[in-house]
Amino acid sequence: MPPAISAFLRALILPMLGVLVFTLLWSFSASKIDTSLGKFPGPGAVAEQVVNLYNEHQASREKELAFYERQEQRNAARIAKDPTYIPKTRTFTGKETFVDQIGTSLMTVLSGFILAAIIAIPLGIAIGLSKSLNTAINPIIQIFKPVSPLAWLPLVTMVVSALYVSSDPMFAKSYIVSLITVTLCCLWPMVMNTSVGVASLNSDWTNVSRVLRLPTLTHIRKIVLPASVPAIFTGMRLSLGIAWMVLIAAEMLAQNPGLGKFVWDEFQNGSSSSLSRIMTAVLVIGLIGFMLDRSMLLLQRWLSWDKSTQVR
Repeated sequence: MPPAISAFLRALILPMLGVLVFTLLWSFSASKIDTSLGKFPGPGAVAEQVVNLYNEHQASREKELAFYERQEQRNAARIAKDPTYIPKTRTFTGKETFVDQIGTSLMTVLSGFILAAIIAIPLGIAIGLSKSLNTAINPIIQIFKPVSPLAWLPLVTMVVSALYVSSDPMFAKSYIVSLITVTLCCLWPMVMNTSVGVASLNSDWTNVSRVLRLPTLTHIRKIVLPASVPAIFTGMRLSLGIAWMVLIAAEMLAQNPGLGKFVWDEFQNGSSSSLSRIMTAVLVIGLIGFMLDRSMLLLQRWLSWDKSTQVR
């Protein structure tokens, strides 16, 4: 068998075998565990809830569509009777479905991650290029780096409640609180990895830049950034993984309508299907985290000059 085909089969069969063994162990263990709400959910119960949650989403979309159709018909009838009538449009206020909550969590984590990158990458470059700035800022980073972002949550909540005051807010306060919490947890890995990547720049490249008398911005764009891409993306991958974990807990506490709130609501609900719905959410959270990491690694390979970067 050619080596390429053998490697492909190995890459395909081994993960499938691992998943199969895990599923069998999970199914066997679940059947042996009794809780106050019944048996611990196995693969079959989770598969059933996946179908149920999707059907609930479809039913909610149908209700939303019917709501707006009725509203348009009422407004059309009023305008027919009174041409001067100004129609009023009300927003559908149905409960967010599991699919909606997935979208909310993704929007929150990506918004916080992008905001953190906008702050952390330039700061990391500046720290890496300046030993004096590194000496001044490093103690601050070392103090705040080990602090759990959830420890900031009460302070963030108070600050947002005090400053984000509006009769018609563009975003809910719970979303802003979760976003800032995600941003705080993303900052430190990106700052540290970016600064280390810049500081370890090949001295020959720096000397060439000096000989050519490149302006500072050109030096950063042509020399520093390309050479630092692996370190920067390592920090971004670490940050995104941590952000996704922290977001779920932040949504539980801040009651932002995402996956964290879904898990908390099901736990509080305590129905016979709650455990299987929570387990479904756990698997979805893990799959999304895996896809986010793969996406970041593929983006690194696309942007980096080193095309030998492997997706692992």
